[in-house]
Amino acid sequence: MSDSDNLRSQLEEAQRQGIEEFARASSPQALYEARTLYLGKKGKVKAILRGLGQLSAEERPAAGQLANQVADALEAAYQQRLDELKASESQRKLEEDAADASLPGTWPPLGGLHPLMRVQTEIEDLFYSMGFDIADGPEIETEYYNFEALNLPPDHPARDMQDTFFMKNGCLLRTHTSPVQVRYMEKHEPPIRMIAPGRVYRCDSDVTHSPMFSQIEGLVVDENISFRDLKGTLDLVIHRIFSPQTKTRFRPSFFPFTEPSAEVDITCFACSGPDPNCRLCKGTGWIEVLGCGMVHPAVLRSGGYDSEKYTGFAFGLGVERFAMLKYGITDIRLFYENDARFLRQFR
Repeated sequence: MSDSDNLRSQLEEAQRQGIEEFARASSPQALYEARTLYLGKKGKVKAILRGLGQLSAEERPAAGQLANQVADALEAAYQQRLDELKASESQRKLEEDAADASLPGTWPPLGGLHPLMRVQTEIEDLFYSMGFDIADGPEIETEYYNFEALNLPPDHPARDMQDTFFMKNGCLLRTHTSPVQVRYMEKHEPPIRMIAPGRVYRCDSDVTHSPMFSQIEGLVVDENISFRDLKGTLDLVIHRIFSPQTKTRFRPSFFPFTEPSAEVDITCFACSGPDPNCRLCKGTGWIEVLGCGMVHPAVLRSGGYDSEKYTGFAFGLGVERFAMLKYGITDIRLFYENDARFLRQFR
């Protein structure tokens, strides 16, 4: 047998063995190792081609062409087997991960409303069900709407720099949401029923006060509105938000924008009565929750209403205050620290 025939025989045998070994490979890794054995730099095909030097110049082109054909055939067999293995692996994963459509679905974990938003939404829904509009207004206010229109003259203590955040342009951060009441009256004819929830700002900070907090002001104006209407409305709110067993007490007080004015107390949750050792109510048996009163005639006139024809009542409550009492929270700063351990309790 000539050297040319011997080289041809070796190449054809390497092609046959390689294709068979590729077909037996059970994984992409095993297939790659078989390819390296035949087509690598130190593989069998390269080793056979080292015999080209023993051939004559006339025989070498045919032998080189045959070597290329063998390498192409092995590469094609390798790619075909690789595609088969990948398809088989994909099918296996599909079968393992197949979902049973008849099984009930599972809901992903959901977050929850912030406790302040929970309480505010509950209060808003309650007043909305009673026919109240929900109004909004600017947090950066003028002195007129924040003070003068609410019967707060220039020498009133509420204008002191220790209480109010004043700005260089003469405006201020509103200290209450009552300015929304005047703005609302300017745009709506009586009778009106509205609440104004929103953020307010005061220079005050401790365990029960924050320089920024949420407030809800309420206003009702119509003919023949009396203090009895105010008391009935607030009693209903207290009973719905806290408990039907919660008692209320209206104490005379003073607010420049209402006359007469009152502060509303509710029975203490901790001691349910006078207890000299109770830290929550300080032994009185009562906890103050909001301020209220009949709208001062000067405020009605600021809104463009006839104070001889119309009367009304107004009230203001702190959302943080209600939330602290409702959930037994003793430090207002917990609402703003974003501690997941605290917030997770309200999911």
